Amino acid sequence: MFCYFCKNNINEIDFKDTELLKRFLSKSAKIKSRKKTGLCAKHQRAVSRAIKKARVLGLLPYTTK
Repeated sequence: MFCYFCKNNINEIDFKDTELLKRFLSKSAKIKSRKKTGLCAKHQRAVSRAIKKARVLGLLPYTTK
């Protein structure tokens, strides 16, 4: 597997782009691991930070019911 962001030459991960970030969340709104997402370490950290920031601002849920 190749890193989605490296392959598409995306340098910045925007926390406001919730549709993109949702692909890296499981059904229970947990952040998926690197093995499941196929991201490199640099982009996995950036995605995690963006998801956490979006959660604090109320753009993404912490959990699902």
